[in-house]
Parts: sequence; structure tokens; C-alpha cells
Amino acid sequence: MGVTSGVHERARLLAATVLLLGYSTAVACSADSVVPTAPSPGLDSARPVRVTPAPTASSRTTPGIELTVVPKPDGSFDVIEKLTLPTATDMLPLQLPASGAELPGMMSPTTPQVTNLQVFADDQSVPLENTTLPGADYVPLTIAAARIRLTYRLSGSAVLATPSRTGRASAAIRPLTASTAAGLPTDLTVTSGLLNAVCPLLPEPRCAVGDPPHLAVKLGIPAGKALVVLQLDLPR
Repeated sequence: MGVTSGVHERARLLAATVLLLGYSTAVACSADSVVPTAPSPGLDSARPVRVTPAPTASSRTTPGIELTVVPKPDGSFDVIEKLTLPTATDMLPLQLPASGAELPGMMSPTTPQVTNLQVFADDQSVPLENTTLPGADYVPLTIAAARIRLTYRLSGSAVLATPSRTGRASAAIRPLTASTAAGLPTDLTVTSGLLNAVCPLLPEPRCAVGDPPHLAVKLGIPAGKALVVLQLDLPR
């Protein structure tokens, strides 16, 4: 009985050892067969990257002038002019750009004229006797205001280049409200086609910054010196 019992015990131990070795081998083989996988992308990796372009002009909340100039195919310009004054006024002096007769890059006489003039004082429309401005004038405001906005069409201020390619032009631009406060910083934005900009009243006349097609006019030019000669390709 003792011998038989010993034999049975050795057989049981041997079977247990075989099972343990088989399990270890299976686990090792299974681990070797698993191919590592990259973690699945999260929500952030699937989100498109947005690039915000650098602004070409500031949006002023401090005193100054913002001038947005939209060139038209015929050499005229649609203009939005925003004036923010340090103190309110009830009288608005207006002045047209100079003739191009003696301006660098033009050297040809021009006859600037403003039509379709609209004036808003603190967002209230100002009634005008005449919406055409052939020369210097004063516009009385219905209320004293520090925030004034003008919209208008400027024509007769451009010289088409010949025999250069069709659509190339030079034009003299300045804020109509430049004489209101000569020291106000002025930001001028040309929406398309700008090739160069010269400010003949500044000590350093070239006032273009950047490179085409992202050329812009220098910011913060004092209003009294913000006469700008633009070289541009007009839209077709």
C-alpha cells in the first residue's frame, strides 16, 4: 500500500508540472504574437487647426482715424472713414485729397470729388444739404459727438498708368477729416491690389510695409501728414 501510494503521488506531481509548463509556454507565445497598436486619436487631434491672419489695420477705441478704401474698376474708391475724437464736436471740417500734379508717382493734375456722402454722429444719421463735396467744406452736426463715421465715393483722384498694363493706377488718398485734429493717428487700409504706398509729407516717404500680396500702409500716421499716394492694380 505504501509503495502504491508513493507511485500515485509522483504521478500527480509530474502531471501538475507538465500543466504548469504548458500554461507558461502558451502565455509567452500569446504575448509574442500581440502587435502593439498606436493609441486611438483623441478629439483634439481630429480638430482642424485654425490660423488667424495678422490684421492690416487696428480697430481703434482710442482717438484716431480709420480709413478703409475699396478700389473700383473705373479708378474710383468706396471709402469708410471712422473718426474718434478726444472730445465731442458739433462742426466737422472736410478737405479733399490734393491734386496729383506735384505728387511723387503721379505728376499729373487730378480733380478729386466726393459723391454719395453720408455722415453719422454717434450712430445717428446727419441730414446733409448736399451729398457731393467738390472742395473744402464744413458739415454742422445735429448733436455734439466724439464718434463720427462717413461713407462716400471718391472719384477723380486716380491717374491710370500708360502705357503700363491695363488697370494699373496711382491715386492720392487722405482722410476727409484730417484737418479736424492734425495729430490724430491714422490707419489706412486698401482692400485689394496695393503695390506700393508713398507718404510725401513724412520724413521717410515710403510708407508701405510688408510684401505683395500682403502689402499694407504703415499704421498710426499723423492725420495732418496722412496724404498717401497709392500704386495699385484696379480690380477687373
